[in-house]
Amino acid sequence: MDWAQMRDCWFDVDRVPKLLERVEREDDTEAWKELGYRLVLEHDLVSPASFAALPDLVRIAPRSAEARSLASWILERAAGQHGCDDLLADCTDAIKEFRKVLDRHLRSRPTDYLVSFRALLAVEEEYHWANALEGFTDDINHVDCPHCGVAVMIVIGDFGYYSQVWVGGEEVRRNLRPAVAEELNGTGRWMHQIAVRDGQEVFAIGIAHLFGKAECSNCASVFSIADEYTSANRPVMR
Repeated sequence: MDWAQMRDCWFDVDRVPKLLERVEREDDTEAWKELGYRLVLEHDLVSPASFAALPDLVRIAPRSAEARSLASWILERAAGQHGCDDLLADCTDAIKEFRKVLDRHLRSRPTDYLVSFRALLAVEEEYHWANALEGFTDDINHVDCPHCGVAVMIVIGDFGYYSQVWVGGEEVRRNLRPAVAEELNGTGRWMHQIAVRDGQEVFAIGIAHLFGKAECSNCASVFSIADEYTSANRPVMR
């Protein structure tokens, strides 16, 4: 790796390789903290050094929550306009290995389950879901009704499972209609199966609602939540 060409988010080329050496030798909190803001700027932007560091992070990931988290942050932003498509393509083997690492880790029912689940979604290029899931304790997503165009808020979590629309200045709620496990397909089925496999009941229930139906209080139409959210938020793949 020619690190002299790999600027980080602060336009330096010498710090990231040194920091990677430090965290590989020992769990260095300050080094991880600096790596975080050099590889993912304000939790949004990535740089050439971000993808250059990915193979090293994946190598450390089986024994480091910090490595899994940072690799996840990078991959969740892989569909953005970062200008590093060639470097991302070079990470194919590392991403395949990361998939295996994450699958093994999720089966252990870890405390960082949400971070690792989101990382697995990013590995599978389900970027819109990787960036949307908050653990289903108080998840809020916004979609537009495909029939009348009104803004619909989708609430999934401890406060309930409902759609909310403002009609004439009044808040109107309707209960969501969760999908039956046997009727799920595609991404929803895959996500639900993993959650059930790993004993993550809250995740399984949340996914069933996320891939279920919502009723629009404005026009009374019923629509697929996941379809509308995907249509509005899935990035155009290059």
